[in-house]
Amino acid sequence: MSSPTPFDFFAPCPRGLEAPLAAEFAEIAQRLAGTADAQRFEVGAQVPGGVHFRGGWAAAMAANLHSRIASRVLLKIAERAYRGEQDIYALAAEQPWERWFSANETLRVDLTAIKSPLRSLEFATLRVKDAVCDRLRSVSGARPSIDTAQPDVRVFAFLTATVCTLYLDTSGEPLFKRGWRLDKGAAPLRENLAAGILRLAGWTPGTPLYDPMCGSGTFIAEAAQIALGVAPGVERRFGFEKLKQYDVSAWQTMKVAALDAKRRAGTNKTDLPIFGSDISGDMLEKARANLARAGVPSLWLKQLDARAIVPPTGEPGILVANPPYGERIVVRGPRGEVREPRHASREAGAEAFGRAQPDALDGEFFRAFGDALKQRFTGWRAFVLTPDRALPGQMRLRESAKTPLFNGALECRLFRFDLVSGSVKARPGSQEPQG
Repeated sequence: MSSPTPFDFFAPCPRGLEAPLAAEFAEIAQRLAGTADAQRFEVGAQVPGGVHFRGGWAAAMAANLHSRIASRVLLKIAERAYRGEQDIYALAAEQPWERWFSANETLRVDLTAIKSPLRSLEFATLRVKDAVCDRLRSVSGARPSIDTAQPDVRVFAFLTATVCTLYLDTSGEPLFKRGWRLDKGAAPLRENLAAGILRLAGWTPGTPLYDPMCGSGTFIAEAAQIALGVAPGVERRFGFEKLKQYDVSAWQTMKVAALDAKRRAGTNKTDLPIFGSDISGDMLEKARANLARAGVPSLWLKQLDARAIVPPTGEPGILVANPPYGERIVVRGPRGEVREPRHASREAGAEAFGRAQPDALDGEFFRAFGDALKQRFTGWRAFVLTPDRALPGQMRLRESAKTPLFNGALECRLFRFDLVSGSVKARPGSQEPQG
């Protein structure tokens, strides 16, 4: 059952989304405030890469179920200064891990560090693992098995230059894995980053939203779930379900309410002003399947070249795009033949992108895309996520803001373009101080 003493939690998130995550947590806390037996959800400090909060099991479960931006929810177990690996071992060995799980559960230990003086983080990770296993053997006579692929329990250690903090993961799989994505390859855009971008863009349900390069539908699926009140974690399992002390009855109540909301969403007959298009018919089929799995009704989806788009609605809204730099850009030559840009696909990650050099075909595509926005989308705000800082120049648009964000390890910029009448060509030397 829930402890009367609140716990301390830390929720990591994609860098650049700390403020949106704190705002989201404030909304989740307000949701909990209306329940009879919920403990308080106190949003704490924002730090680079995440947000602290305090509360009982209800707070942790609600954060896992309802947060679209957090990557995980970590329960803080202990914190102490250290000088060497033996100090870290001693701290971990002192903790009553048996309070949370038994030797029957499989275990994984992960360690991250910032400015740690230790020479081998791998050895430090091993010492934490040994300490947890030794502790459980001392109290139960058995050691847990290690499973790095699909463990029942995950322990995280975080080292600064002087302090070691131990956490117990309550999430299991990362929270951006919602459970509705059918395609099993590397996702071009993580779901929690898409949700954070919608917040940064100021999008709210009822405002028209258009993704002209929607791919498998990440932006539009997230937006539709938000509009219909579908919890992002409604169709998945969580790490806390393998822990001893979580509040089972409170979780069952919370989960049933979320499932009921998803069922209501599936029968919703209201036309949502959420639109998607893509040049690839195969990607649109994936998008339709993903939307169905996400529990939202079918949306407006069309096969269109992004250079030929027109507003899908008469009311100006928000356009979001995460342009691919490879597979899905097909550029037609002067005689109509299909030519592929030489860029690596974005699934290949930051290293491949760093090796790729801009070519004329990409410039041609983005100039035409920028022209389409300038000529046909007056009154809209466009937000484009890209690792290419030169993109505004290629589009011949001046950004009104740029926000550094990370899609996994890939450093990107979210460019905002206010598409007023007579949008001007981007000039060298933006006045925007960020990034």
